[in-house]
Amino acid sequence: MVDIVKNRYPLLDLIQTAFVLTDIHGKILYHNRYTEHLLGYTRQELEGRKVRELFFPEDLKFFLPNMIYLTIDKTGFEGDGLLRQKDGKGIFVHLFTSSFKEGGETFLTFSLQEIQRLKRLEREKLEMRHRATLGMMVEEMAHQVRNPIASIGGYARRLIKLSDSSSRRELYLNRILYETSRLEEMIRQMEELVKIPRPIFQREKVLEIVEQTLQSISEEEKTTDISFNLEEGSFKGDEFFYIDRDLVSRALSHLLKNSIESIRQCREKKGPKEIKVSVAGDEKSVEISISDRGEGIPKKNLDRIFEPFFSTRPERVGLGLPFVKRVMEDHGGAIRVDSRLRRGTTTTLIFPKDRRRPIRGEWVSSEARDHLSFL
Repeated sequence: MVDIVKNRYPLLDLIQTAFVLTDIHGKILYHNRYTEHLLGYTRQELEGRKVRELFFPEDLKFFLPNMIYLTIDKTGFEGDGLLRQKDGKGIFVHLFTSSFKEGGETFLTFSLQEIQRLKRLEREKLEMRHRATLGMMVEEMAHQVRNPIASIGGYARRLIKLSDSSSRRELYLNRILYETSRLEEMIRQMEELVKIPRPIFQREKVLEIVEQTLQSISEEEKTTDISFNLEEGSFKGDEFFYIDRDLVSRALSHLLKNSIESIRQCREKKGPKEIKVSVAGDEKSVEISISDRGEGIPKKNLDRIFEPFFSTRPERVGLGLPFVKRVMEDHGGAIRVDSRLRRGTTTTLIFPKDRRRPIRGEWVSSEARDHLSFL
């Protein structure tokens, strides 16, 4: 089997993924050229050595035996890990493992991709998407700006023709001020969206971010007619996640302002006006949900709410939700919107947690201990 693989090494050497083949005991039988690039070993230096030598000591107790157990006894392993290069430095990789039998022997395969490279490719993909979106925004902005400018020009020309005592002068001045203010807000939101910086991730307390944003919005929007109800669930004050504090706070602010406006638009509803903010999570993610019983979104519009400048309200610019979506993409998270017309809307932000996977600190099965002999 090994001879077959080696005879085909020119093909394996062409792929931009490191590939390592071992026997059932973890002895390295073959690795391709990209492995040399990734880890710094030549083919002669690595073949014949144990695969355990590619891992740091702290990962030999649980991580590697668990991985081998999943590879041999289950369907394989996929996840991130820190490997040791020839010079002793660490490199984060995404691992894929599998096993197969040939001629009565069991073989293991390890496929490695450098995480930084994956992130770079993902970032390039996002940037291409953002450039395409920017082109659409520029085209739409030309249309959006044209209407206020035409209105301002029209009212200004009428003012010139009116006498100082005309009762229509105040009406025209108010329209000019309104359209000017709308243009200023449009430009501000455009700059906010286009100039989103790359996130600087810091360890932040979940509830602290939410509470501070609620307080800021309450003061800014003067929400004396609307109350905020924060539901913490089983969350504790010291629960945390890794985010860019400023960007997430701004994203939450956009969603809260949408809910406030939606409630105020829905005038026929009686009773207390309330926005419910709930925080939930598990070992893998944190969810922040904002719910209102406002006007809601028609079903036909749900697929368009993240399009720049899309809004069913003439006074709105339509750049808030595109901003939120961009922030969530940059955080590796997701956004979910559930809405019914005249029933209200719930928007949920889903953030991944940065925590060590259990596979690195505990046994995934009591049977995994049997693979300590692999080491």
